[in-house]
Amino acid sequence: MTRRIIVVSAGMSEPSSTRLLADRLARESATALGGAELGGAENSSAETRTVELCGHAHAIADAMLTGFPSGALRGVVDDVAAADGLILVTPTFTASYSGLFKAFIDILDPDALQGKPVILGATGGTERHSLMIDHAMRPLMAYLRAMPVPTGVYAASTDWGAAGLDERIGRAAAELAAMVAGGPVQQPVRDGFADPVPFEELLNG
Repeated sequence: MTRRIIVVSAGMSEPSSTRLLADRLARESATALGGAELGGAENSSAETRTVELCGHAHAIADAMLTGFPSGALRGVVDDVAAADGLILVTPTFTASYSGLFKAFIDILDPDALQGKPVILGATGGTERHSLMIDHAMRPLMAYLRAMPVPTGVYAASTDWGAAGLDERIGRAAAELAAMVAGGPVQQPVRDGFADPVPFEELLNG
C-alpha cells in the first residue's frame, strides 16, 4: 500500500533553508511510513512530491484575483486535496508565516485540509520566533480543520547540524506515520470530580 505525502515549501530562494528543512522532513517521513503498519499491509511504502511555491507565485496571485487556479497550479491544488498527509514549511516573516504561504492556503478549497495529517515546519534567523508555529500556523490549521502532528519543527540558523533538530524531525515524522496509519490512540481523560482524591491524601503527598 502506497501513501502519498505532498510537501509544500514556501522558501523564497533556491536553494533555501526552508527547502532544506522540507526535504529532511520528507525523507524521515517516507522512512517512518515505510516501517509503519498501514491498514495491515505488509509491504507499505510512501510516495512524496515536493512543491516549491516560489515557482507558482504568479499563478497564485492570479488565482487570488480570479478565484480559479489554472495550469500547473491546478495540479498542485488537486494533489494537496488528494494527499494522505502533508508537510507544510514556511520561512518566518514578522513573527508569522510568509505571505506566499498564506496566499497558497487561501486559494485551496475550504475543506481541502479537513481531517488531513500535517507536519508544520518553519525556518528563521533566530530562536526568538520558535513559537511561531504554535501562535500562527496551528490556529490557521485549526480553522481549516486539519490535524497537525503534536511536534512542530522550527529551525533557526543555529539549529542546523544540532542533534536537537534531528530529534524533532524524527519525532514529527513518526507522528505523521502513526496518524496516516490510522491515528493515535486517544487516552480517556480522568474526571477528577467523579472520583476525587481525599483531602488528607493530598496533604500527605
